[in-house]
Amino acid sequence: MKSAHLSLLALGGLLLLGNAQADEALAKAKNCMSCHQVAVKVLGPAYKDVAAKYKGDAGAVDKLAAKIKAGGKGVWGEVPMPPNNVTPDEAKKLATWVLSLK
Repeated sequence: MKSAHLSLLALGGLLLLGNAQADEALAKAKNCMSCHQVAVKVLGPAYKDVAAKYKGDAGAVDKLAAKIKAGGKGVWGEVPMPPNNVTPDEAKKLATWVLSLK
């Protein structure tokens, strides 16, 4: 029985890891990584910095998804982020992934 529980925990961990990798792959496919990286500021802020800024903000996923979809300017400096060609579902997946980074 103990090994069954451990197997389920391992499977759950792999599924979570798989989702995170899929969401990072989506960020790469949508060219987000041209201006952002996980841990280092490039043209835009590092995703870990974005996650830290919005930590504890219950509305952060929706706020970031809207910015990903429509673009934005002024929160992280004067360089604008252009609108991105993503569906609302993709924008929400990307926002959720960014906010999960620590």
